[in-house]
Amino acid sequence: MRFALEPEVTDFAASIDSLLVKSDMPSVIRSWAAGDTAPGTAVWSRIAETGAAALLVAEDAGGAGATAVEAVVALEVLGRHAVPGPVVESIMVAPLIAAALDDASAAGGTAGEIAAGTPASVAVPGVSPFAPDAHVAGYLWVVDDDEVFTGQPGEARRSVDRARTVTTPVRGEKVATVSTTDIVNHGALGTAAQLMGLGQAMLDMSVDYARQRKQYGRFIGEYQALKHQLAEVAVALEMARPLLWAGALAIAENPDDPRAAVRDVSAARVAVADAAYLSARTALQIHGAIGYTLEHDLGLLLTKTRALQTAWGTQTFHRGRVLDSLRSDLPGAGR
Repeated sequence: MRFALEPEVTDFAASIDSLLVKSDMPSVIRSWAAGDTAPGTAVWSRIAETGAAALLVAEDAGGAGATAVEAVVALEVLGRHAVPGPVVESIMVAPLIAAALDDASAAGGTAGEIAAGTPASVAVPGVSPFAPDAHVAGYLWVVDDDEVFTGQPGEARRSVDRARTVTTPVRGEKVATVSTTDIVNHGALGTAAQLMGLGQAMLDMSVDYARQRKQYGRFIGEYQALKHQLAEVAVALEMARPLLWAGALAIAENPDDPRAAVRDVSAARVAVADAAYLSARTALQIHGAIGYTLEHDLGLLLTKTRALQTAWGTQTFHRGRVLDSLRSDLPGAGR
């Protein structure tokens, strides 16, 4: 079966891509890393105006009422441009918590603020214990054992990605109830989408560099060994992509049964993260040491890819979820 996106969805992705191309994202990322988040928050506001922040917010709360499929499309584009900030948490996770909060509180309105672009950061102890970029978030939550608590930023620490700060939140009062499994599914899938975009961006950058760089009088892209390396990255990304779509469909088709999506989401997270890491290693090898310097844009992608390898669950965690799911499907399991 071939998976094809609706033209409206591809046009939506193209509009976000066009916006980010014009935003000089490398400069925005470097400013964020230096402590000046103003250019980055301005970009986030423009992204929110496209409707990306409202995708998973219900229509009656001011959102688009879309599915995880559309959210994955948007996040892949945001990953390709390495947009800084709590992107996955704001687009994929916050709408679930906001919906639970609005149901639990007579005041409501949180979902509408998320849809309008208020960034949010989330931590899940044991799986994703660090909340990213809490200093720019309008909301900070801790989700533990199906309970949502308010959070206050703890001591901030730098990530390997210089444009990313993480903190272990100090838990406050309980404010709502939500499925932790659903939260982890959405966070993991969103991270996979980001990594898919990063992997593709690094592959494109490597191909362009191989066409321009000369050694011994020949473009390095003419050497068969480099062609094979780049081909392996392209194959890895393309083989991971169907799993990414399968994870998105699993969430979209099982909104009331998060456990049904566990296997497909974790399989996608593992495959995409491995492919993106291969893309990063290959890109660094092709570019040489210049690719890891602060002056080269590739370094911005490399470090974000490395940081996201453990965001919303490690590879070991997600492989374990896949294995447990497969075991539970065996005849006689649970007897």
